[in-house]
Amino acid sequence: MPVISMKELNLYNKKVLIRLDLNVPINDHGKITSHARITASIPTIELAIKKRAKIIICSHLGRPKEGNFQKKFSLLPIFQYLKEYFNSVKITFSKTFSFKEIEKSEIIMLENVRFNIGEKKNCSLLSKKYASLCDVFVMDAFGTAHRSEASTCGIGYFSKIACAGPLFLSELSSLKKALKNPVQPVVSIIGGSKVSTKFKILQSLGKISNTIIVGGGIANTFIATDKKIGKSLFERDYLHHAKKLKSKFNILIPTDSRVGTEFSKNAVARVKNTSDIKENEEIMDFGDKTISKALKIIKLAKTIIWNGPVGVYEFKNFQKGTKSIALEISKSNAFSLAGGGDTLAVIEMLKIKEKISYVSTGGGSFLSFIEGNTLPTISMLQKKYFKIDKKKQINSTNT
Repeated sequence: MPVISMKELNLYNKKVLIRLDLNVPINDHGKITSHARITASIPTIELAIKKRAKIIICSHLGRPKEGNFQKKFSLLPIFQYLKEYFNSVKITFSKTFSFKEIEKSEIIMLENVRFNIGEKKNCSLLSKKYASLCDVFVMDAFGTAHRSEASTCGIGYFSKIACAGPLFLSELSSLKKALKNPVQPVVSIIGGSKVSTKFKILQSLGKISNTIIVGGGIANTFIATDKKIGKSLFERDYLHHAKKLKSKFNILIPTDSRVGTEFSKNAVARVKNTSDIKENEEIMDFGDKTISKALKIIKLAKTIIWNGPVGVYEFKNFQKGTKSIALEISKSNAFSLAGGGDTLAVIEMLKIKEKISYVSTGGGSFLSFIEGNTLPTISMLQKKYFKIDKKKQINSTNT
């Protein structure tokens, strides 16, 4: 089913509320440590400026307690960054829904939506308040598309017009390209600590992947189905599930690993066969034989889906598996789709973003979409598509 695109609408002199995902890491000194999500959102703001809209932008940041202002969750540092970036545009920060009339191409940035009571419960009263601020609602925060909240979903139902922003549509397009009739062979790399959180994803990807490469605690659970793995992180309750997945799909399970005797950045890494791990040892990365097998598989891929590091990449002695795989993906001519918080951190660390076909900012939505779930925000946008007179709203001479 289709959705309305922001690009096709006439936004001249209209109040446009854009829901962005500006949930970026900010340190204790109020400094933004990664600008990736802000950078990804800037083209949408620029489009609204170009269309001479009256612009209101909003986002969440972290998980504050509703109804309580907490300085560490304020969007003020992000506002200051945007004010410097858009130095030729008037941009104002507002802690309330009451502000003066907005001029064309002017920007009002609202404080963290999660300070508002009723946000997470998708309160209809709060949704109506958001909707009353605008003529057009633009949903461009794909990272929150899996959440039915007042500023992501509820507002859309009460707005005159609700449409998808360019970043949102780009995310959808790339996910569909990788998941719906992908070019074969398909290789999926799934890392992380728990099979339980990725079980549905492994099932979904197994249906379209020629090979799934598993790493991290997920791989440990697969290894533990028939081997002793010392004090390595794994999920005993999911051993049966891992056996079923192993019998059903082609899964590359490590045959050797880098192990340490303590979970520390100073831990010494030793490469051992997975059948020789002692009780005091902990698996923390792929061994060289497993890395070699994984790289050969990735070299042959035409579509690559990557979510999660395969080892404790934060520790220098246990980075080799994740770095080797990430760099091989960056060299590939295959269509590569990467997503998830730790995956983005690895991409930033290695400075390979431009070499990945598409890096999703989605996080939870990325994973939920891969699982095959219908995202509530997408459902809302599809319903709104049939409720407006598009001929009236679309301006074929948009600037």
